[in-house]
Amino acid sequence: MRRGARRSSALILLGLTLAGCAVGPNYKRPPVTVPDRFYADERAAEQAVEARSLADAPWWEVFDDPILKGLVEEAIHNGFDARLSAARVQEARARFGIARSQYFPGVDYQAGWQRARADQTLNLSGETQTLWTVNAGFSWELDLWGRIRRLNEAALAEYLATEEARRGVLLSLVSDVAIAYIDLRELDQELEIARSTTAAFQDTYDLFSRRLEGGAASSLETARAEASLALVSAQIPEIERAIVAQETHLDFLLGRNPQPIPREGPITPLPPEVPAGLPSTLLERRPDIRQAEQNLIAANAGVGVAKADFFPRLSLTGLFGNASAELGDLFSEGKTWALSAGLLGPIFQGGRIRRGYEAAQARWEQARIGYEATTTNAFGEVSRALADRTKLVETVRQRERTVAAYQEAVRLANLRYVSGLSAYFEVLEAQQQLFPAEIGLAQTRRDQLVAVVSLYRALGGGWQAEEQSQSEGKAGEGD
Repeated sequence: MRRGARRSSALILLGLTLAGCAVGPNYKRPPVTVPDRFYADERAAEQAVEARSLADAPWWEVFDDPILKGLVEEAIHNGFDARLSAARVQEARARFGIARSQYFPGVDYQAGWQRARADQTLNLSGETQTLWTVNAGFSWELDLWGRIRRLNEAALAEYLATEEARRGVLLSLVSDVAIAYIDLRELDQELEIARSTTAAFQDTYDLFSRRLEGGAASSLETARAEASLALVSAQIPEIERAIVAQETHLDFLLGRNPQPIPREGPITPLPPEVPAGLPSTLLERRPDIRQAEQNLIAANAGVGVAKADFFPRLSLTGLFGNASAELGDLFSEGKTWALSAGLLGPIFQGGRIRRGYEAAQARWEQARIGYEATTTNAFGEVSRALADRTKLVETVRQRERTVAAYQEAVRLANLRYVSGLSAYFEVLEAQQQLFPAEIGLAQTRRDQLVAVVSLYRALGGGWQAEEQSQSEGKAGEGD
């Protein structure tokens, strides 16, 4: 018996030694062409020196708005997408634990009672026999070719990919809440402009109505003033309808029932100019790039798993227990044990294993292309966001000139009318041109803020939940 135990120990040690090697390719990050600077980045040289990114700053340093900060925090804790992505991470973590359990032997127990009478050719006396049994057994696959190790690599990569997907969801959620809030504040500005313009046209219409009654104004002037008043007044309920729709959308992002969104103070100020950093750092910041790389790592490990199917599997099984005809003697006599090793390998599978290996290689190729596409798209998104942020500055400046010019035109038209140098048609025309110019300026200022949010999203974000997610991931790995 000692000799058999020695052989078993030697077999186990041999299996553990062979488990140190794993078939299949080890992962290497595929080469990606990284540009020297982002396209449309006019301050690339200065930014290379500063090497600081918008994504490296917490989001509340980007938008100094306490209400927006509260809305984002509420969305992170209560938003449907945030909660759903967290549940997906929990599932992936559990699946990783399932894969990791294959490193260890499985131990089971079994107990039974049997009362039977065998055929008289075997049981000449014809007596009824009773048998009580209790056994504990184990089974263990020795990872000779690294199949289990590759399965664990794939499961871990899938878990980390889900974690990166959660970060991506939170990043999108923060951005969506910020954009929805900015849109809501811009609609408030449009409503204020519409109401002030309506009040001005109402004064004009009242003036013409009084003059018409006194015979000093024509019906044509009064009708045109009334039409201008009605045209602008019709915008008020439309804007109010859009505000309710925007509040409802924002409430959904926050994970709550429709209700008014509190607002106070001026609209979120435009953040100061912040450099975008170096393109190479984007590979380490963007959650979608990191997710794509984890998917590639999982696919790479899948190639190793498929390759290991070509080789035999070695497993150990054991059984230890007791058997007795009397329950009282079950643990005092009739001890049984068995220890065995089995080798199972393929001979002919009709090409199933080879086709599985080819499919795994094709999945790796798809994952590699997906990683390259995600990386290239990320560079493009940052470049577009930088261009928007830069060019909209000039757009706002020109629209401000337009509004100022129309305001001066309204003032001069009123002076000419009071002085009797022109008809009031000039005043109406100037006011009609001023209203869309003011709306356009408000919308362009909104676009400026949205461009900052888009740049923040394109750079991969930079908020404290990232460190929190990393600590949670490390804690999960130690479960």
